[in-house]
Amino acid sequence: MSISILTDRISIETKNTLYVMQMLDGVLPIHLYYGKKISEDQLPAIAIDKPRSFSPYFKINGKKYSFDNLKQEISFYGYGDFRATALRVLDITSGSDVTNYKFNRANSFSGRKEILGLPYSEGKCETLELVYEDEVTQSELYLYYTVFFDTDVIARYFVLKNNGNKELKILKAMSLSLDLPDGEYDLISLRGKYNYERTAHRDPIYGGNHRIMSRRGSSSHHFNPFFMVVDRNADEETGDAYAFNFVYSGSFLDEIELGQDGLRIMTGLGDECFSYLLKQGESFSSPEAVMTYSEKGIGQASRNMHNFVRSSILPDSRDKKRPIVLNSWEAVYFDIDQQVMLDFAEEAAKTGIDTFVMDDGWFGARRNDKAGLGDWTPTPELFPEGLAKFVEKVHSKGINFGIWIEPEMVNPDSDLYRAHPEWVLRDGGREPLLSRNQLVLDMANPEVVEYLKKSLDKCFDGIDINYFKWDMNRNMSNAISPYLPVERKGETQYRYMLGVYDLFRWFKKRFPDAMLENCSGGGGRYDLGMMKYSTQIWTSDNTEAKYRVHIQHGSSYGYPMSTMSCHVSNCHGQCEDERMLDYCFRVAINGPLGYEFNILKVEPKVKDIISKQIEEYRSYEKLILNGDFYRLKNPTVDGCYAYYITNSDQTEILIAYLQNNSDPSETEHILKIFSAKAELNYRNTVTNEILSGAALRAGIKVKADTAERYGITWHFVAE
Repeated sequence: MSISILTDRISIETKNTLYVMQMLDGVLPIHLYYGKKISEDQLPAIAIDKPRSFSPYFKINGKKYSFDNLKQEISFYGYGDFRATALRVLDITSGSDVTNYKFNRANSFSGRKEILGLPYSEGKCETLELVYEDEVTQSELYLYYTVFFDTDVIARYFVLKNNGNKELKILKAMSLSLDLPDGEYDLISLRGKYNYERTAHRDPIYGGNHRIMSRRGSSSHHFNPFFMVVDRNADEETGDAYAFNFVYSGSFLDEIELGQDGLRIMTGLGDECFSYLLKQGESFSSPEAVMTYSEKGIGQASRNMHNFVRSSILPDSRDKKRPIVLNSWEAVYFDIDQQVMLDFAEEAAKTGIDTFVMDDGWFGARRNDKAGLGDWTPTPELFPEGLAKFVEKVHSKGINFGIWIEPEMVNPDSDLYRAHPEWVLRDGGREPLLSRNQLVLDMANPEVVEYLKKSLDKCFDGIDINYFKWDMNRNMSNAISPYLPVERKGETQYRYMLGVYDLFRWFKKRFPDAMLENCSGGGGRYDLGMMKYSTQIWTSDNTEAKYRVHIQHGSSYGYPMSTMSCHVSNCHGQCEDERMLDYCFRVAINGPLGYEFNILKVEPKVKDIISKQIEEYRSYEKLILNGDFYRLKNPTVDGCYAYYITNSDQTEILIAYLQNNSDPSETEHILKIFSAKAELNYRNTVTNEILSGAALRAGIKVKADTAERYGITWHFVAE
């Protein structure tokens, strides 16, 4: 068993970590330790400082302790803890938002409980349940710790049940709270903007409150919910590293506060874009947050998260061979033409591309981004014999078919909006703001979700579609649901995501054999919530290789390569220059491979090169989808990006070196492959050169190129 419940102590073990809470006076769970496995006598003593001046305390305890300096497993607003707190609940009857729940009991069980309406991690696990009660409001709080032993991950969330006769409103909800001792820490976060998402930043944590958040109704291009807190001296191979993430796709808050008593870390829905009314008998479930720890540096914390995402988050198709797609967007944009699409499919099949994807512009009045969105009916002028007949013709070319959809949005110039203007997010009499000529459908309204199910079902019924690209191309403004009553308007964003997840679950059940790739202007919803339903995510709308290097490097801190949809495109003529085409490919094999260009306009030699690229990629695709990932060079710091991947027994290794800019000094880089087994010999499958594992561990020497855009890949297999 990985969970132990004793009278004075509760402990959680994973393969390499230990989490311990102490029962203070037998009635209050206090966080004691989270880190590498240690013996009982090595555990720190519980830190109980007598209340300082200005620190409130219970009369019954005298001046024994105060919530102001205890490391509680969950902290409550307004009850003597002046640090950032995890839960704030308003008693509407009294007007009091003072929140306090007293511990009642602890239980453990094999497996886990379902989080109704929300995505959550699955697989072999055990769960700890802590139950708290509030006598004043007659409500119960359930804290859940679900333990994934093999991947060293602990998942956390809470359920709040209103058993009394008062109405309660949750004003702040944080799914995970962790107090670390005093120390010098750095924060690694993934920041950016549209077209330049998830670039890795490492900053010292100084005193004060640090908030990483999205107010956009999505996890956003700008701030990703994943982050790490690491020892100031930690690097890729050594030092303490804690990693955190949120299984949710809407607005969120990561809160890191360094104060007088150490470091408090929290992640959850936050307090700005969320509130939730609990009437008598109702309950609320927070989304799940996850954490892991490694004593072996930042790289191992990343690999823990990668293994967890692959085994417990991604849908069942995670291990299958991925489609290599040719997408029509950058070739024709909205100018969809049936014969051109068929010609695309035929030429793509000749190269070894196995899936042709028809992007935006195939439905309703959708000739540009100003009209038709929301009307999921194939345009008769484009497909006079119907969409089903067109798809049959595509398949007859020897290639699979994929299609683009954007169910959550609507153009004002659409039949759907003209029929139901009340079905969009809008704030009373105020003019709703447009973005990309779109409004956001009110997914908090079950009637809207049901309409979309029927509409999409009718559109695709009986059509053999192998792949869907699900897009979402704007953030929320006027984020008020007309459907919800006044007292529940603050629930709009949360209920919106419940509606989206409901539609995703229906979609996966309705089209079980089709792979679903998620997109939000590229990486605007690159999160664990979306990964629960989509096998991979379009990493960024920016397909220019020199930028993708940084985006993919940053993404690797929290997410496995198997989630990063990476395309070779003809951005700025990248396919027309053979050197650039090779470099784009070397960059794109940082994840599942695809292509995005006008295949009818490239020279035959380009198609020949693409055929060889696909053959090469397929030779080590399994490694990319399932291997252990090691960062070697940081493109922001080192002037190049390098990494390697190994299989579980280190008998296969893929190494990549990528250099954006020219280096006249021809700097020599040494790439040390520490995972290679010294006693084995490895053969380069391209050159047939044999290197010993000891030589690989000592390092491959790479001389920087004097020209820009240089990439090289080595694929070694043990003899």
